[in-house]
Amino acid sequence: MRGAWLFGAAALVLSACGTVPPASCASGFDASERDTLYFGRAIPAGGQVSDAQWSDFLETAVTPAFPQGLSVIDAAGQWRGASGEVGREPSKLVVLLHPRSAKDDAAIAGILDTYRKRFGQEAVLQERQSVCVRF
Repeated sequence: MRGAWLFGAAALVLSACGTVPPASCASGFDASERDTLYFGRAIPAGGQVSDAQWSDFLETAVTPAFPQGLSVIDAAGQWRGASGEVGREPSKLVVLLHPRSAKDDAAIAGILDTYRKRFGQEAVLQERQSVCVRF
């Protein structure tokens, strides 16, 4: 019985980790996904991602994957890395609105991987929410 309870509790917790679509969108709105990607600009090996490097990354990695549009926001980031030290750095947030699809999920994973490799990043944060949108 204890095993069944643990399995049920684990299933409940794991189900909460997925993206839950909106119950229903009001008339005139469509269900969509909003992904916010957090890109730190400090390079662990030294230096910072320059404005020119960021523009090139945006133009070559992000825009081709989401040509329908996106928003870029300047931010001041802070996080605790694997070393345990708190790092502070200028950051860029990229906000994407898109229908949920395996193609878009793969495109986002590719964008994150490209940034990590190109600039030696330990991590890039991705936040996802189901939203209702209209244009």
